[in-house]
Order: sequence, then structure tokens, then C-alpha cells
Amino acid sequence: MNSFIVAPAIMTGLGLFFALILAVAYRFLRVNEDPRIEETEDLLPGSNCGACGQPGCHAFAEQLVGGRVTPSQCTVASTDTVAEIAELLDVDPGRQERRVARLHCAGGRGQAYQIAEYRGFESCRAASVVSEGGKGCPWGCLGLADCELACGFDAIKMNTNGLPLVLLDRCTACGDCVSACPRDLFELVPLSHRLLVQCKAPLAGDMAVSLCVTACDACGRCASDAAPGLIRMEDNLPVIDYSAGGPARPDATYRCPTGAIVWLTGAQFAQAEPQRPRETPYA
Repeated sequence: MNSFIVAPAIMTGLGLFFALILAVAYRFLRVNEDPRIEETEDLLPGSNCGACGQPGCHAFAEQLVGGRVTPSQCTVASTDTVAEIAELLDVDPGRQERRVARLHCAGGRGQAYQIAEYRGFESCRAASVVSEGGKGCPWGCLGLADCELACGFDAIKMNTNGLPLVLLDRCTACGDCVSACPRDLFELVPLSHRLLVQCKAPLAGDMAVSLCVTACDACGRCASDAAPGLIRMEDNLPVIDYSAGGPARPDATYRCPTGAIVWLTGAQFAQAEPQRPRETPYA
């Protein structure tokens, strides 16, 4: 028999055979998906941002229907949407404190010293690999807007000082800015946390201030003035631990000589404003 006929016939037969096996397997082995999963997914924002800890809205909907998470863990959904999902699934909407992205750097163009002029691809990651972007502080913000470009919610804008400003009414704590920053300057924290350390340079004294006028000089005054246990010094930087001490008050910022630690004020604590020392009986 002509091989030009036999070969296609064999391939066609094998294809039909395996197709039949797959059809039978699908018919008898398939697992029917709970229809509430699709209904729940339709109510979710559909941003697939991962802020809930799941790879996407469908996976989050599966977890919701399975009772393993609560609707409030979707940081993008509105209050009405959370309530609607809770009603659909007949579950408690849950309570989760809203988190936002905070920047641990205040060394913009007017504060950090430049040692060179960077001319190259406008990217923080590229600059950090090639020449550190020309900024004297190797831990500071490079100001080339990788975080702004990465934010899918348009919640980050570069200000005139060359630093990213997080717009809290748009921030969903998705974490894209955290991943985009090559110097790990962003952190997702509860909105109610009003003490913010604006430096990540692990230096002390004049060595730190020689790089940036707002650098932490590791004096430790903030730790001394804060409630017991709230602030500790690690690697020449203050670490704020809300679970270990409290309450948090602006007193911890009053004696900071550089403004490296601030008490957040303004609308939704959006703006970091250095506190000026008051007349106090400190020695």
C-alpha cells in the first residue's frame, strides 16, 4: 500500500483514539466547579493585582468560596463590593486594616549629595547596576520613577524633589512598587502607623550626614524618647515595632537632628512633615 496513504491514516487513527480517551476522561473524571466561584469573581474588581496574597481574582474567589479568606482581604474592592460578596456567600465580611506603601527615603535633589551626573537609560534598576545613578548615598532613592511606571493603579507620582509620592486614595498595597525598587525602599504598612523612618543608610554620625542631610545619624534619641519597646536601634537605624511597645506619639521625632524619623500628618497622614523641636527640659 502506498506509504503516502498509510502514514496519514495511522496518524488520524491515533488522533481519534486519544481524543476519545480524553473525552471519556473529561466525562467521568471532571470536577464540577462551584458556580459561586464565577459569581464571586464577577463581583471582584478584576485587577489581578495580587494584593490579597493570591495570584489573581479567580484564585481569590476560590479561596473565598472555600471559606479560607474573608472578602475584606481584597484591598481594591470598595466597602459596598465587600458587603455584596459577603451577602452572596453568607459569610462575615471580615475586618482588615488598610495598608499602604511607604517610602523609606527623604533624600531628594535638595537633600542628598550628588557625586556624578547620570546619563543613561532612565531606569532606577539600570542606574543602580551601571553607576549608582550619580547619587552619593548608595541606599537612597534614585528618582528615575521605576515605581511610578510599575504602579498599575496610578498611585505614585514623582514630585519636584525627585522622590515618589504615594497617593493614598489610590494605593491598594498591591506591592508592585516594592518589587520594582532596586533598593528596597518601599514597605507595605498599616495606614494607622504614623511614625516613619525615612532612611535606610546603615551609617552613623558625620559619615551618614555627609551623604544626605536627612540621613539618620544613629543618635538613638528617637528610641530614648519613644514609649518603652516601641523603637530599637538595629544596624544604626531605628526599627519601629508596634507589637512590642506603644503607644506611638510624635515625641519620638522631636529631638531627631536630621528629620530622618517623622510623624505623618495631613490628609490620611499622606504627607511626611518633619517636626521641629519644642522647648522641652531635655538635657
